[in-house]
Amino acid sequence: MTQPTPYIFDATTADFDQSVIENSFHKPVLVDFWAEWCAPCKALMPMLQQIAESYQGELLLAKVDCDAEQDIVARFGIRSLPTVVLFKDGQPVDGFAGAQPESAVRKMLEPHVQMPPPAAADPLEQAEALFSEGRIGDAEALLKVLLGEDNSNAKALILYGRCLAERGELSEAQAVLDAVKSDEHKAALAGAKAQLTFLRQAADLPEVADLKARLAQNPQDDEAHYQLAVQQLSRQQYEAALEGLLKLFIRNRGYSEGLPHKTLLQVFDLLGNDHPLVTSYRRRLFAALY
Repeated sequence: MTQPTPYIFDATTADFDQSVIENSFHKPVLVDFWAEWCAPCKALMPMLQQIAESYQGELLLAKVDCDAEQDIVARFGIRSLPTVVLFKDGQPVDGFAGAQPESAVRKMLEPHVQMPPPAAADPLEQAEALFSEGRIGDAEALLKVLLGEDNSNAKALILYGRCLAERGELSEAQAVLDAVKSDEHKAALAGAKAQLTFLRQAADLPEVADLKARLAQNPQDDEAHYQLAVQQLSRQQYEAALEGLLKLFIRNRGYSEGLPHKTLLQVFDLLGNDHPLVTSYRRRLFAALY
């Protein structure tokens, strides 16, 4: 039987003292007494394996095939299956007979086995999560530490540039993005530069309320439609902006030398190919083109 990790193994009469008793002086060993004909055993075993894996080596799981290892069965007086026994410091210290829910098994193990600490989260992933939640300052603080250790990290530089842009530090953001020399993250860099462009453009445009008033008077005002989309992009109102740009493209694809089409592609870069809005609007743009 294939074992999923080195912490899980079959124990036999020949090696039981070494694999279980001796090992238990170093790490607790959970022994699963099972048999091929025992349906509850087969239901319990995958759950025990999952529990053992979750302890990442702090708990060992030994499996004893009771049909093949009658001497071990007799030695420990196993009378029903499944039976599970926890060994620690060479002695059985706890256990249960019959199938049990995972919560009960973990509760039994809790006093005897130390759960390993969770792996430290990658600081860049943390910063990305904070940025996506709108916690720009927190993301920026993490990125400063990260870039202090490695100022050539292209992905961190790009995200730091986006943080600066969101705070209105447009010149500083441009300088950071210009410092990215790696070709590895071209799409992310193009997206960050697009964001910076939208923020710069929005600063010189009429206010949203004024643009909406113009459109209320003249729904065919293409310039107002485009400028409103840019204002929405600067505020991360991506769905509204994409909808407006696509409608403008369909109505007047030649507007300002194809600007709505170019801007749609910039937004796709900004959001990334995996974003559901990109998937939807890329399909709709294709249908409009062809």
